Amino acid sequence: MTNALDSYRLLGRSGLRVSPMSLGTMTFGTDWGWGSDKEESRRIFDAYLERGGNFIDTASMYTNGTSERFIGEFAEGRRERLVIATKYTMNRRADDPNAGGNHRKSMVQSVEASLRNLNTDYLDLLYLHAWDFTTPVEEIMRAMDDLVRAGKVLYVAISDAPAWQVARMQTIADLRGWSPLIALQIEYSLVERTVERDLIPMAAELGLGVIPWSPLASGVLTGKYTRADLDHSADASPEGSRKNVAAANGSLHERALDIADVVKDVAAEIGVAPAQVALAWTLTNPAVTAPIIGARTLGQLESNLGALDVTFTDAQLETLNKASEVDLGFPHEFLQRPMTRGVVFGSTTLARG
Repeated sequence: MTNALDSYRLLGRSGLRVSPMSLGTMTFGTDWGWGSDKEESRRIFDAYLERGGNFIDTASMYTNGTSERFIGEFAEGRRERLVIATKYTMNRRADDPNAGGNHRKSMVQSVEASLRNLNTDYLDLLYLHAWDFTTPVEEIMRAMDDLVRAGKVLYVAISDAPAWQVARMQTIADLRGWSPLIALQIEYSLVERTVERDLIPMAAELGLGVIPWSPLASGVLTGKYTRADLDHSADASPEGSRKNVAAANGSLHERALDIADVVKDVAAEIGVAPAQVALAWTLTNPAVTAPIIGARTLGQLESNLGALDVTFTDAQLETLNKASEVDLGFPHEFLQRPMTRGVVFGSTTLARG
């Protein structure tokens, strides 16, 4: 297999075909102080498409809307072959109480703005970007279904929300005949594996393809940071530098650097870049459809795509898993204990298909 971006996968329990790596475009635009200019963004976009890639990820206010506008321009003449995913929720006017959040007004206005920015008549995939803890789930699912019925959105999905709320939403959609969620975008990497407790098993059970964001833990797993970088102040803003983002996202800490050291060792053993090892590891989880790769340069993109060629020995995979393992907590640990299984199954041996 050679960088097989054109070995497409089905997204969740749908018939939509997407590449096994999604092009993240939060780096498109210099508005936040660390992204790519227009010329470099276009080179990245074109190279991804030339390799067979079709799955583009953005959001309503990435780089203050510049990301969507660049995509709209770059996609001209080839829009139909692309699967463009964007998100709503981010506040678009700080002094307007209804300019952000999960509610219908925010959703509709954000979608209309995204359609203008992207210069398109429809969105292939619309994510709820982050849970706001205030909007009723029925309002969200009905509004999403209305947008699908209006032809402005083809598929709907969710990002960064509690597992029990996502499961509730999917159940309501099923019972009422509304458009189901087909994807779950979550942080997932060797540094952040707590999603294996509930979010990933839920997604596999309910038909949502998992789309990991920050599979490189904000760059920590590339090996670019050292213990000297731990002396930072976590600015709660995406602006300034990539180090600010890593710190604010909670990815730059001692344990993450310990994991990054193991990743570097495995990468040296295989003869590839640490980033390729970290990305390839996410693809070993069968629930994962496509990790999101963000690149500020064409060289970074090409290196990241090399992850599709990486294979692990059982020993290497065990090393990575052991270095990054997390306690699954209750009830998961409890339900796997011999005593618990003994009182449930007795002496029965059960083969699971």
